[in-house]
Amino acid sequence: MDNFEFYRRTRIKFGRNSENEVGQLIKYSSGRRVLIITGQHSAQKTGLIEKIKRSLDRAGLEFKELSGVQSNPLIDKVRQGIKLCRDHSVDFVLAVGGGSVIDTGKAIAAGVFYEGDVWEIFIKRRNLYRALPIGVVLTNPGSGSECSTNAVLSEIEDGVRHKVDVSYDCFAPAFAILNPELTFSLDLRLTALGCADMFTQVLEYYFTNTSGVDLSDRLAEGMMQSIIKQSMELARDLNSYDARANLMWASTMAHHDFLGSGRQRDGASHKLEYQLSALYDTPHGAGLAVIVPAWMTYVTHHNVMRMAQFGHRVMGVPMNFHQPLETAKAGIAQLRLYFKRIGLPQNFAALGVRSADIERLLNNLSYDEEGTIGSYVKLNRSACEAIYYLAATYSEQN
Repeated sequence: MDNFEFYRRTRIKFGRNSENEVGQLIKYSSGRRVLIITGQHSAQKTGLIEKIKRSLDRAGLEFKELSGVQSNPLIDKVRQGIKLCRDHSVDFVLAVGGGSVIDTGKAIAAGVFYEGDVWEIFIKRRNLYRALPIGVVLTNPGSGSECSTNAVLSEIEDGVRHKVDVSYDCFAPAFAILNPELTFSLDLRLTALGCADMFTQVLEYYFTNTSGVDLSDRLAEGMMQSIIKQSMELARDLNSYDARANLMWASTMAHHDFLGSGRQRDGASHKLEYQLSALYDTPHGAGLAVIVPAWMTYVTHHNVMRMAQFGHRVMGVPMNFHQPLETAKAGIAQLRLYFKRIGLPQNFAALGVRSADIERLLNNLSYDEEGTIGSYVKLNRSACEAIYYLAATYSEQN
């Protein structure tokens, strides 16, 4: 196990009606003038925004609104939010929604104090030490952004959409409100997309070259098993409070860095998928369902026993100690079957992605100084091309 430092400042309020406390939580964080950020229209349709406004009124807080944040959000909405904050002396940002809304809120909160264009925070990796305090009312679990220091945003430059992820300590929300009942309006497809994202977050911690990490291995295995179990329960009953509660908490813990303590994390699957959603605006979880099994297939031989361990401990495949490669392959097949059962795509065609665009996907990837991505297996351009090809050509007859 590696040396590590672990710290998270986000206060979690979990359970029924917890959104009614948002006003007091903001006041406790010294907020007085609030910018409420929302997505398209769901928070308005469900009446959630009105409940939040009443809570802010009771706490004596002023507020402005910024709505219309889309999935795979562009930086333009951030620029609008920064202007609102500066024009109205906003001192607290409240994101009501899922990962796209939260990431937009994080960028706004930091951009208020940034003198240049906010996109520089993402492409030039500027050092950031200051941001407005951020609060979250989570309505769509999956990304784990409600408790993380990460944010992902896009910009269109020269006709090409670039999707970039960054991490800054000042992005960590002051609090996150998690009421599982706020996810009841999500249909099975949206729920499945979130499950693929949180599952992949855990998986990228799990596949590591760090030795001596049995404790976090077991925690990750249990979390992945629970995500599978709870999502299958929701496939039978979308109104199961306990299933939604467990998935909401799994989403937060999956990207909390708790599982990554003392071990190296691989992020290649997310980086490969970002190019799909940047070029085609595909849902992030759908892209991951296609990319992850392809990545696993490509890296299997790097450490066959770890892949077999995943197949056995997580996917329930009997361990074949004489031929662990067979267990590894069966584990990947079971993961594909799970994604299929919750309605997620299996290949590029099901995503609406053209194989002919693989070259464009490769050109848009952000490689490190060695010309690679990932850490479990360092993937150069040729390796990334092979994974995209596996994702494009997979069929159940393969």
